[in-house]
Order: sequence, then structure tokens, then C-alpha cells
Amino acid sequence: MGLFDSFATDIGVDLGTCNTLIFVRGQGIVVDEPSVVAVEKGTGRVVAVGAEAKRMLWRTPGNIVAIRPLADGVISDSDSTEKMLKYFISKVIPRNHFFKSVRMKIGIPSCITQVQQDAVMAAALKAGAKEVKLIEESLAAAIGAEIPIYEPAGHMVCEIGGGTTEISVISLGGMVVTSSIRVGGNAFDEAIMKHIKNDHNLMIGQQTAEKLKIEIGNAMADKKSDGDMIKRMVIKGNDTITGLPRQLEVDSVEIQSALKEPISKIIEEIKATLGRTPPELASDIFERGIVMSGGGSMLKGLKDLIKKETNVPVFLVERPLECVAKGAGEAFELFKSMSQSRSIYEELNSN
Repeated sequence: MGLFDSFATDIGVDLGTCNTLIFVRGQGIVVDEPSVVAVEKGTGRVVAVGAEAKRMLWRTPGNIVAIRPLADGVISDSDSTEKMLKYFISKVIPRNHFFKSVRMKIGIPSCITQVQQDAVMAAALKAGAKEVKLIEESLAAAIGAEIPIYEPAGHMVCEIGGGTTEISVISLGGMVVTSSIRVGGNAFDEAIMKHIKNDHNLMIGQQTAEKLKIEIGNAMADKKSDGDMIKRMVIKGNDTITGLPRQLEVDSVEIQSALKEPISKIIEEIKATLGRTPPELASDIFERGIVMSGGGSMLKGLKDLIKKETNVPVFLVERPLECVAKGAGEAFELFKSMSQSRSIYEELNSN
């Protein structure tokens, strides 16, 4: 271990559209908060960050605005992202410990442009990191899920985040085939909001839609048509015709119908990625299955529906929300070990 390594704190970051998670090697997940910043108009002064700021969404007075600085997995507001990261880092490393250099590895969707990658790195450096590296979300998720990515065998990972879904086939420590689409947990919420508005003339907020998704959402139709299996929930919103508040009861069958479109896009992308996978690796995936991670993968019935549509076993990791941050944090040592192993192998071959 070098001198820099001994004084460095390795941090893995899942800079998500909905939530930001930070993993510190040796400590585990130390931050898990919504990616929301509340700032004062005019001055730009930060009023709240994370969970406290999320409670202010759509409820702030005129002089305060609560925003999500990331959209579809990329930075939409660089200044707010920097302030949010700086706040989270200060929670992890107190100011009197800042003599220790912070090495940060951030999970990113593979679909973002070089300009967007540069924006992520710039925000992290301004927030206090001394060294910043990026890692594809699905590769980080595979490491976090303890998949042996360095083996000469195919592993498929489907990481469904808030703004994006990334599907990758990994072998020998690299991504052989990868695909990323801007469909994730947020798209599920938006589909529910759209359905309630179109079918019931009721406007609901994203937090209500998210609650519907979590509590009665289902990717597959309920097995029984009787009342025992169908879940129901009462929601409140504004009538689009009268503008007045009213409540409505919806059931799980209706929410399942609302979610069909975004779920179909994810399944089609999984099929397309399998279609581009080399036969030998596809055979490995058929035996080992598809590994799912990310908050969106926790939707009830989604794992079973993907298995049904692809005829491939599907497994949900134990802690889907934490995989990217954990994998990004552990990647420093893992890639270092892999590099050392390759160097020994190359030296043996040269002799």
C-alpha cells in the first residue's frame, strides 16, 4: 500500500436520480438520503439537503425552492449537486479529519455523454474529493452483489435505478455487452400519475404515485380475481375539472395495467441485450441467471415477469438499493488486486 493509500478514505457513491448512497470502505453504507436540495431564491443559500429537503418538495414558500439536481441519471443542476455532495461528505468525514484525502468512485449510467461525465467529476472535485473516478452502474452493482466478475464466465446484471435501467453482460472484469435506457423507478411513478389523471380526472403528486407503486404495485396480474388477493388503497388529489380536492380508491389490478408500458420497455431491452450476447456467455447466463439490483427491481412481481418473458432464471440481490455504492467503494481494492494478478501472469509468460 502506497503512502497516498494509507491516508486516503475510499468512498463509493451512487449518485442517483432519487437517492444518493455513500459507502465507506470499512464502515459500509453511511449515507442513504433523497437526492434533493432546498435553496433560498436569490442568495442560493442551502436551507436543507436530503430527507429534510424532500419533505419540502411542492410544499415550499415562494422564497425557497426544493429541487432534484439529477434527472435520468445525469446532473441537471451542477451547483446544487456540488452542494449536496459537499453536505453528504461532511457527514461522512468531519472537517477536522479532512487531512485524509478522499478518493471517490461514482457509479454512472453507461449512456451518459463525456460532457455529462465531466460534470459529475467536476461536482465531486469541488465538493472536496481529491481523486475521482467513474464506474458503470451495472459493473459497480455486480461488485456490490459479490458476483465473481473476474471469472472467464458470463454474468448478466440488470440495475434499475430511479432514472435509468442498465443491463450488462460481464466477464473477466469487463463489460462485454451493455445497454442503458432512460426508464426506471421514476417512469413507473409517472405512468401511475398519467393513468390516474386520464382515467379518473385526478391529479396526484409523485410521492402519492410512489406510495401506490410500493404498497399495491405489481408487475404481474394477481393470481386470483376475488377480493382476497386484490389490494386497494385510497388516495387524495385535485379534480382536474373542478380543481377541488377529492379522494379515490384504486386497486392493484389497475396499477398493474398502468405500469405495463415502462415495464415492457425494460423487458424488451433485456431481450435485446441477450440477443447481442456471444453464445458461450449466453449459455453461462442461462445457467447462472440474471441478477437484478436497484430500487426499481423491488417492484412486486417484476422478477417473476422477466423470468417468464426471457425463460432465464432471475435473482434479486439481498440489498438492491446498496449494490452500486458498495461496489463502487470496493472497486478500488478489487481492481488493484486484479491488476496485480495480471502483472504476475504477464511476468510468468515473459519468462
